[in-house]
Amino acid sequence: MRLKLIASLVALCVSGLALADVPLRDRAKELFEPIPSAPPAIPGETATPQKLALGKMLFFEPRLSEIRDVSCADCHNLSMGGVDGGALSGGHNGQLAGREVLTVMNAIFNKSQYWDGRAADLADQVVNSVMANPKAMLKTRGGPMPINPTEHAAAKQRAVEQFKAIPGYVSAFKQAFPEQSDPVAYDNIGRAIALFEATLITPDSPFDRWLKGDDQALADAQKEGLKLFIEKGCATCHNGVNIGGAMYARFGVVKQPAPDYLPPDDWGRYAVTKAIADKYAFKVPSLRNVELTAPYFHTGATFDLKKAVAVMGESQLGVALSADETDKIVAFLDSLTGHQPEVVLPILPPRTAPPIAQAQ
Repeated sequence: MRLKLIASLVALCVSGLALADVPLRDRAKELFEPIPSAPPAIPGETATPQKLALGKMLFFEPRLSEIRDVSCADCHNLSMGGVDGGALSGGHNGQLAGREVLTVMNAIFNKSQYWDGRAADLADQVVNSVMANPKAMLKTRGGPMPINPTEHAAAKQRAVEQFKAIPGYVSAFKQAFPEQSDPVAYDNIGRAIALFEATLITPDSPFDRWLKGDDQALADAQKEGLKLFIEKGCATCHNGVNIGGAMYARFGVVKQPAPDYLPPDDWGRYAVTKAIADKYAFKVPSLRNVELTAPYFHTGATFDLKKAVAVMGESQLGVALSADETDKIVAFLDSLTGHQPEVVLPILPPRTAPPIAQAQ
């Protein structure tokens, strides 16, 4: 995407045109793409109705957590833009996870998952989230990471065993993975949830409609905000279909943010790569539905989107945005809210008594 933009700018210079002479929509199309109307496929997976039904059940299933009190949906609330709305993400037994949760909406379009990119895809992210034992976690310079692989493996085995004891799930796994002789497997949990999460896209935002040619989809202030978003440099990192999510960037390129925004003991992607260049680098978050996903930053430091925009202008671009400029950029960001998925809650299979208990 960035190479395409550079090539386009070079062509414009050669032709003698100034960038300001290029229509705003043409400039935007070089940087952004609308969210498709249908979910994209996951490579190597077939999204059958049976797999999607199983994935939906497991997404809302609290029995995946160690003491059966937290589901994917608790941190990724589909009624709240796919986040939990708290200052920091909740975990097992209400413990803080150390970083603000990223939205599950449109996560299929991200380069990787988590702020530090330690999960390559949705299935990997599910595996990391579901079985990372919060009692064996701590805040490190890479954020919360499991520290006991033995407990991690044991938790995986317990999850499989408990689902094999639930007839409704045994049947659902067999229908979802009919080619397997023993389908109630840990990897299949991640595969099914990932397929369901891939359906959680938010197309048809006002900005998407405008990109496709609807001149009335954006108000004048939103168009002015888009122009500022491009010209001030925000779109250098926040671009593509997800308006972010496609690269990593150091937080504090020009000016070091305050510790509330960038705690000195969280080194970001460095914990994954051990590369000095990745110290304090984080995945650029998607700005899709950003008006719904407060609080902002990996620390959840502010609920004020205007404040978040101002901080980013200063720390990443070295720009002190005026109040009017900030208002217009926020107006543009509001246009990124798309149609939210309508999800009917599944009925989860009940657990039956074990054979010995039934005989008593």
